[in-house]
Amino acid sequence: MSHPLHNVLVVEDETAIADTVLYALRSQGYGAQHCLLGGEALTRLRQHAFDVVVLDVGLPDMSGFEVCRTLRTFSEVPVIFLTARNDEFDRVLGLELGADDYMAKPFSPRELVARVRARLRRSAAPADTTGWQQLGRFSIDREGSRIRFGDQPLDLTRYEYALMAALLQRPGAILSRAQLMDRGWDSDADSADRTVDTHVKTLRAKLRAAGAETDPIRTHRGLGYALEV
Repeated sequence: MSHPLHNVLVVEDETAIADTVLYALRSQGYGAQHCLLGGEALTRLRQHAFDVVVLDVGLPDMSGFEVCRTLRTFSEVPVIFLTARNDEFDRVLGLELGADDYMAKPFSPRELVARVRARLRRSAAPADTTGWQQLGRFSIDREGSRIRFGDQPLDLTRYEYALMAALLQRPGAILSRAQLMDRGWDSDADSADRTVDTHVKTLRAKLRAAGAETDPIRTHRGLGYALEV
């Protein structure tokens, strides 16, 4: 399948890994460019439009986390971290800085391409409703990708918003991790448990900060999550 208008920037200092990623993307019809350094990546991203950034954490000149933090001051381009650092702290930090996904090395090039495709699909999806919709203690503006708890706006990353929006579509219903992945961002189910659980953790912290005295997101062991509005 050809995607001539979709361009991916790969920021990776290991040439063999970069070549593998570039080949996997180009073989599926994506435009793909490569740079070795974070500073170079930021310069390109300021000068040219990209649809997705695949970003290593351990770059020679600056941390990929710092690249993502700086990038978010001027661009909302989706970011997928590709890194050997895969402990919970790094995953949460990456997501808090505004990354959209996190893949650990060693990785499957086919899965990476699937995640790029899913990110592009989600970015292109039309909004279902307009204006604010009140749901108990929550309000959601799907067209504007905004959610409030009470009168407090929630400062959400893309995937935190996607997960909350999926839960708010069916308040009280138990949605499995696989269902949340499918409704929220369509990444492969192999990493669904870790990815969804990480986002739930960051969402709970933000809801507490917004004044939630009890946790609105309920865990149903072996089944999934439900939202009490």
